Amino acid sequence: MNKKSIFFIVVALFAITSCVTVNIYFPASAVQKAADLIVEDIRGVEKGQDKPKEKKPDKESSLINSPRFSFGPTVALAQIDIEVSTPAIRALKESLKGRFPQLKPFYDGGVIGENNKGLIEVRDSSGLNLKQKAELNKLVEQENKDREALYTDILKANKFGKEFLPEIQKIFANSWREKSLENWWIQNDKGEWVRKK
Repeated sequence: MNKKSIFFIVVALFAITSCVTVNIYFPASAVQKAADLIVEDIRGVEKGQDKPKEKKPDKESSLINSPRFSFGPTVALAQIDIEVSTPAIRALKESLKGRFPQLKPFYDGGVIGENNKGLIEVRDSSGLNLKQKAELNKLVEQENKDREALYTDILKANKFGKEFLPEIQKIFANSWREKSLENWWIQNDKGEWVRKK
């Protein structure tokens, strides 16, 4: 083998071993922070009230901040900022915020609760008259329609695939339940209904 062949082999090996692979992952912690802020805004929770505990950084975010020298393919992780301020998302937030005062008496009375899919459900409407039941059903339908549109618009605004919709719903379910008041009905991840403590 001549020097020229050895040089090309070395260059080829170096090029192969220094490839950078970009791994874009679903940023669950960033989406959770955005969901918490949205729910706080809709429900009128003051800053600091019902504040979630600080989470430890995950392996992926710690890899971003640590220098890493290796011989072989390198994984570069991309940080993603969550877009929650499109005109459609702002309009949905305002619609949800405007409806909340009408829903609150039903939450307080144990008539409705937060399920584990990020939606509300009627729990017990037996104490309501026909007019109240009709009003409640209309409110629940409008609320769930807006919530589903919100989750879909967050997916679109951030260019996440439709396969991430269940993850978005679960994250928002966590926020809705966490920001619920004491004695409101919430559905845990196992599907059991409990009073918030």
